[in-house]
Amino acid sequence: MSQQPYKIPPQLQQSISADQAFHYRIVPISKNGRGLVLKTDSGTLDALLSELNIVLDTPVVLEPCDREELQQYLTTNYRQGKQADVSQIGYTNDFLEKILLEAKTIGSSDIHFEPYEHKSRVRLRLDGKLLEYYSIPIADYPTMVNKIKIRANLDISEKRLPQDGRITVSSHGEEFDIRVSSLPTLHGEKLVLRILSRDTGSIDLTALGMTERELERYREGIKKPNGIVLISGPTGSGKTTTLYATLKRLNDGATNILTIEDPIEYTLEGVNQVQLKENIGLDFASALRTFLRQDPDIIMVGEIRDVKTANMAIRAALTGHLVLSTIHTNSAWATISRLIDMGIPPFLIASTLNMSVAQRLVRQLCDHCKQKDPIDPKTFPLGFTIPKDLEHHWSPVGCNECHHTGYHGRKALYEILPIRKNLENAIKDNVLEIDTYMDEHHISSLRDNALDLVRQGITSVEEVHALLSH
Repeated sequence: MSQQPYKIPPQLQQSISADQAFHYRIVPISKNGRGLVLKTDSGTLDALLSELNIVLDTPVVLEPCDREELQQYLTTNYRQGKQADVSQIGYTNDFLEKILLEAKTIGSSDIHFEPYEHKSRVRLRLDGKLLEYYSIPIADYPTMVNKIKIRANLDISEKRLPQDGRITVSSHGEEFDIRVSSLPTLHGEKLVLRILSRDTGSIDLTALGMTERELERYREGIKKPNGIVLISGPTGSGKTTTLYATLKRLNDGATNILTIEDPIEYTLEGVNQVQLKENIGLDFASALRTFLRQDPDIIMVGEIRDVKTANMAIRAALTGHLVLSTIHTNSAWATISRLIDMGIPPFLIASTLNMSVAQRLVRQLCDHCKQKDPIDPKTFPLGFTIPKDLEHHWSPVGCNECHHTGYHGRKALYEILPIRKNLENAIKDNVLEIDTYMDEHHISSLRDNALDLVRQGITSVEEVHALLSH
């Protein structure tokens, strides 16, 4: 990206705060024998130099640069007015709160603490991609890890085995949970903190990104009193959010809804949620077995991972329950092949599966900086036929609004396949492709929807490259 040359290494970046950078119009460029080298667009270098030597308490060298160049450096590396001091991450009693606040402010889903031989760093996942935000002094890293492990009720003396824990945090009137996972690596323990918001106010079926026709088909599939609805896609494709939005819609006070999850990402009032605990024998299959004795109407299983869980889900559907779950496959139709591979008889799949859904999350281009480009066949996957109505596409650039990623927010793409009578024979025969059927019934594939987003300038060809190559 064109802004990458303006990126300052985190350790150098943290030599001044964001407040100082914007107040004095300075950015650190390097450190040498003469001192800290700063670029500035100030016209009074001598007076500024005297003040900075006192304020920063270190020898300073000033290099003039033009205003536009300095602005690029500032907006690429510092965030004005958003916890400017949070980037100075050394050990303090509130270090975790500072990092969490920053993560919540920018909408991050995961925080990674990573140790290496000569440094350690913190990366935040924003719109599905990891960005390095801070470096931590090597001397402080073990203390910070231990403090997080204590709060997550993990054993700080155990550094050889992975551990999992949970922290509940209250911040600015909002309470949220954090799932903590530790992993022993060559230079110390790596921690990943997954932020699990309890706020389900923004989760709604109509806001997920389905087209009107897809939403109508989906609502029809979840209205049935029994059967299975399966949502497929890779990790991080928004499957769980779709399930929660579905449960919110079905939670009418007259139904008994039970869920078994790993982890419980949102708390839903009126839904009986169970946390998976495989170390004591509480897995998906055993929980499902118990659920059937709890007089349920609707059952949500976090994931169908094995044949035992798949069989229990089929059994629950056959005995008059609506079962919602997720599975890892590449398309809605591939879900059927996956179940057959697991050993589920095709006739049982045909009689219990209401609907198969595949979904992906793609990053949306930042409206403030995206640029229109002419069509270049080299941008598209090899062998891809470019539609005649696609006259141009949009590319990411990067600006302060999108943290110089070129993208802002994500959108879900869906492929919704209702299982109707005329598909039963195809299921029983384990047919691999049903493109003709989907065309005849106007069912949009993931590829079709991805191309529509490119056509509308919502996302880039680069972002949906893998979907277009299918």
